[in-house]
Amino acid sequence: MKCFPFLNIFFAMTLVGMAETLMAQQITLDDITKWKYSPESVSEVRPLADGESYSCLTDDGQRIERCSFKTGETVEVLFDVAEARGANIRYVEGYIMSPDEKTILIETNRTPVYRRSAVSTYYIYNVKNKTLVPLSANGPQECPKFSPDGNQIAFVRKNNLFLVKLLFNNAESQITKDGEVNRIINGKPDWVYEEEFSFNCAFDFSADSELLAWIRFDESDVKTYSFPWYKGDAPAMNQYALYPGFYEYKYPKAGETNSKVSVLTYDIKSRVTRTMQVPLDADGYIPRIQFTGEKDKLMVLTLNRHQDRLDFYSVNARSTTAQLVLREENKKYVDEGAYANLDFSGNQFVLLSERDGYQHLYLYSTEGQLVRQLTSGEYEVTDYYGTDATGKNFYYASNEGSPLEQYIYKVDVTGKKTKLSAQKGHHSAIFSKGCLYFLDIYSNLTTPPVYTLCNASGKELKTIQDNARLRTRLSTLSLGSAEIISLTTADGVQLNGWIVKPPHFDATRQYPLLMYQYSGPGSQSVTNSYANGFMGGLIWEQHLAEKGYIIVCVDGRGTGGRGSDFKRSTYLRLGELESHDQVEAAIWLSKQPFVDKARIAIWGWSFGGFNALMSMCEGRGVFNCGVAVAPVTDWRFYDTVYTERFMRTPKENPTGYDCSPLHRHQNIKGDLLLIHGMADDNVHFQNSAELSEAFVQSGYQFDMQVYTNRNHSIYGGNTRHHLITRLENFLDNHLLK
Repeated sequence: MKCFPFLNIFFAMTLVGMAETLMAQQITLDDITKWKYSPESVSEVRPLADGESYSCLTDDGQRIERCSFKTGETVEVLFDVAEARGANIRYVEGYIMSPDEKTILIETNRTPVYRRSAVSTYYIYNVKNKTLVPLSANGPQECPKFSPDGNQIAFVRKNNLFLVKLLFNNAESQITKDGEVNRIINGKPDWVYEEEFSFNCAFDFSADSELLAWIRFDESDVKTYSFPWYKGDAPAMNQYALYPGFYEYKYPKAGETNSKVSVLTYDIKSRVTRTMQVPLDADGYIPRIQFTGEKDKLMVLTLNRHQDRLDFYSVNARSTTAQLVLREENKKYVDEGAYANLDFSGNQFVLLSERDGYQHLYLYSTEGQLVRQLTSGEYEVTDYYGTDATGKNFYYASNEGSPLEQYIYKVDVTGKKTKLSAQKGHHSAIFSKGCLYFLDIYSNLTTPPVYTLCNASGKELKTIQDNARLRTRLSTLSLGSAEIISLTTADGVQLNGWIVKPPHFDATRQYPLLMYQYSGPGSQSVTNSYANGFMGGLIWEQHLAEKGYIIVCVDGRGTGGRGSDFKRSTYLRLGELESHDQVEAAIWLSKQPFVDKARIAIWGWSFGGFNALMSMCEGRGVFNCGVAVAPVTDWRFYDTVYTERFMRTPKENPTGYDCSPLHRHQNIKGDLLLIHGMADDNVHFQNSAELSEAFVQSGYQFDMQVYTNRNHSIYGGNTRHHLITRLENFLDNHLLK
C-alpha cells in the first residue's frame, strides 16, 4: 500500500513528460534546409569615413542605410530602390562606397563564377541626386574598385582591365587588350590563386589616383581540366538537352605548371604601361600587391613554390625597380595569415607571424624595420583589425585563455594589453575608421549571434541584433544537451570536441554514435561558438539527436588554434595523423557506457570526406559505416598551391602522396556512401570516379550518389535536401535498424 503514492507520482511524471514531448515541435529536415533555424545578421556592414557611422544593407535588399556606431539608429538612407531615378533594379546584391561616400556602386544580377568571384551588373549611384546609371553599357563587370579620389572606377571584363572616368561623363577606356579565356588574365586571379590565396581582385590604384597596378596571369602552359554539362534542372540548361556540353578551365594539379605571373602598372595620364622588375622564382607566386600611402610606391609580396619564404618588395611603380624590405620564413610553410590583413597605407604595418611557435602581431616600419613584437604567449592571434588615429593602439582577436574561444583585445605600442570583450565564448568585430567603436559579434555553443555596438574601451552601447526570434523558436523545441568535451588518446594526445546527446538522454542506454569532422590543416570545427555543426547552431545534429543519435566532433592533430607544432604535425603526410586521431577518438568514445561500439559512423565533406575515408581505411575497423562527400582521394588530383603547401610535390614526396584513400582502399572496413557533384571545379569528380573504380575492381560493394551539374557545395533547387535525406537514410539503415 505504501508504494501506491510513489507509483501515482511516477505515472504523473511520465504523463507530464509525454505531454512535453508532444507539445515540443520536432526539427524537420525541411525546416533546416529552408533555414528556419538560421540566425539573423547585420548585412554588408561598411565602416564609414567619419569614424562615427557605418552603412549596412537592409534584409530585403531595398535600402542602404547610414547608422550610428554610438546608438545604432539610422542616421540617413543612402540608397533606396524605390527612390532611385534612372535605371530600374529590383534589389541590391552588394555595394561599394566611394572614398568620399558621394557615390555608391550598386551590384545586381550577380552570377557566381568560382568561390569568391562573380560577374555582375553594376550601377553608379549619385547619393545627392539619387540618379542611377550603368557603370558600363558594354557588358557585365567583375571586381570594380574606386580610385582614392573617387573620380575613377576600374574593373575587369573578359580578362581585361577597364577604366571609367566619372568626371568625363563616365567615359570608358580599355587598359589591357591581351586578355583571353584560358590564356591571359589581367587584374583578377586565376582559379588557384582565388581559391587558395583567398582574393578576387588583383589590381590597385596609387594613393594619388594617377597609377593603376595589376597582376598579369599567363596560364597558357597550365593544363586544362573539363567536366560535362547536362540539361539538368534548377536551373535547366536546355542547350544541352540532347548533346551534353562541357566546361573547360585551367587547373594546375600538384607538381604541374602554374601560371606565370608579373606585375604591371599603367600611367593614367600618359597611358604608359610598364612591367615591374620584381625578383621572382620562375615557378613563384605573387599572392598580394598593394600601393602604399607614399607616391609611386607599390608593395609586392612574393612566395617561392614551397611557400616557406615570403618576400616583401618595395617597388617604384614608375622606375620599375624593386627593393627587398622584409623576408618571412618558416621551415615548413608560411601560412596564409601572414598576408591576409596587411595594410601599407601608413608609415607602418602589422604582420601576423608564427615565428615563435604561435601566431602573433609584429609591428614594422614600411621600410621593413621591426619596431617590436606586440603580442606573445602560448595562444594565437586569430585576426588583426587595425590601429587608431594615433598609430599607437592596435586591435585584434585572439584565443588567449582557451583555443576554443576568441576575444577582442587592444594592445598599445609598449605592449600593454586590454581585453575588450567579456562574455565567455566567441567574439569577432568590425571596427570603425579610427577604431573609436566596434561592432561585437558574440555567440557561444548554445547562444545565437548577438550584435552589440561598443566603444573603444569595450563598453557596450547598444545591442542591435540579439536573434530573439530565433531563440523563441528554439525554445519550442525539445533539444538535447550540447557541450564541449576533452579526451586523451592512447598516444597521450589531448583533443577537444563537442557532443550532442538526445533529448531525455538515459545514461543507462547505449546509443549509436555519429562522428562529424573536417580535420583540414589549420581548421577548427570545435569552438565555443554558434558556428559549430554541419549547418551551424548544431541544428542538424539536434535533428539527428531526436532520432536517438549521439553526435560528436573532435579536432585532431593538424587543426588550428593550438600553435604551429600542433598544426604542422601533419606536414608531408596529410591524412595519416588526422585519421589516426579520429580512430583513437572513436575508441575512447566507444568505452563510454552510453555508446554502442558496434554502431559508430564517421562522415565529412571535402577534406572531411578525405579523412572519413582515411579513417575507414586505417585498419582497426571501429566504424560500422561512413559517408564521404566531395572527398579528395589522391592529393595528386588536387591543386598546386594548397597541396604543395602541406605536401611539397609528388616528385619530392611520393610516399606522402601514397598515403591516400586511393592507395589504401583495400583496407576499408565498414559500409560506405560516396557522394560527389559532377561539376565540382574544386575537388574534381575525378577523385570519386577513380576511387569507385578501384572499389569495383577490388570487389568492395558501396553506395554512391552523383549530383548532375553541381559544384563543390552541392546545392540548387531540391539538391541539398535530397543529399541530406540520402545521407540520413543511409545512416538510419545502418545504425538505427
